[in-house]
Amino acid sequence: MGFCVFKNQSRNNNWLLKATNKHIKMADEKKTNPKQGQINIELDEAVAQGIYSNLAIINHSKSEFVVDFVTIMPGVPKSKVKSRIILTPQHAKRFLKALHDNVGRFEKAHGEIKDYQQPPMPINFGPTGEA
Repeated sequence: MGFCVFKNQSRNNNWLLKATNKHIKMADEKKTNPKQGQINIELDEAVAQGIYSNLAIINHSKSEFVVDFVTIMPGVPKSKVKSRIILTPQHAKRFLKALHDNVGRFEKAHGEIKDYQQPPMPINFGPTGEA
């Protein structure tokens, strides 16, 4: 079972967020009074099902990164964005590091992930803008 680690180190907080494939938790859920700076995070059933994506489109401005997740089906010339995540540049960098660390652990346990080259896909994503 893998997990992501995000750390937010501000003056008074040092948060450690672990995401498992069954639920998201912060700190030990068995404790009724979590320590200061720890947050319990609920994951409802609909969100827990997740959304499949085989394409991510990433745009950015000076203040944010926007990641759109899309499912492209063979033989279907049109698709829709299934989910959009908006991140601050600092969180995007922490997310990149956490994803890199997790891919490394996955490959150590299961072998190298093969990156198959695919021909470039022309994408018409509509007008672009800045926040």
